[in-house]
Amino acid sequence: MPFNLNVNGRAVSVDVPGDMPLLWVLRDVLHLYGTKYGCGIGQCGACTVHIRGRAAKACQVPVQNAANGPIVTIEGLSADGTHPVQKAWEELDVPQCGYCQAGQIMSAAALLATTPKPTDADIDTAMSGNLCRCGTYLRIREGIHRAAGQTR
Repeated sequence: MPFNLNVNGRAVSVDVPGDMPLLWVLRDVLHLYGTKYGCGIGQCGACTVHIRGRAAKACQVPVQNAANGPIVTIEGLSADGTHPVQKAWEELDVPQCGYCQAGQIMSAAALLATTPKPTDADIDTAMSGNLCRCGTYLRIREGIHRAAGQTR
C-alpha cells in the first residue's frame, strides 16, 4: 500500500506494507543510512528520528503511523552539520563511532527543542533510551549543555 511521507522536508511516496518499521523504509527504501539499526527492539536508541517533532525509535514505529507527518532524520537535522548539538559534539570530541551517536544527537536535539535550558535530570530522562557502547555519557551531557548555550 502506498504511504505519503514527509522526510527531511521532502514529500515521498513509498509502496510498502503498513506494518513495516519506519527504520527499514528510511534505510532500505529511501537510502537514508544515517539512522542506524542497533537492536531492533527499541532498547538502544540508535534509530532515533523525529516524528512530528518528537524523538521516536524508528524500529518501533510502523510506517503507517508515521505517514502524513514530518519526519526528520540525522541527515535532515542540518544541511551542513551546523545544528548546535552537532557543533557541540564536534567541539567536545564526543566519540562518534557511528553506532549510537546519530540517535544520541537526535534525542538531544528533540530535548532542546522543548527544554531550552535542561537540567542534568532533564538530560538524564530524555537520554535514558539511548545507549552508548563507548560510555561517553558525561561528554554527551556536556555537549547538550553546550548546545543549549548556543541556542539561547
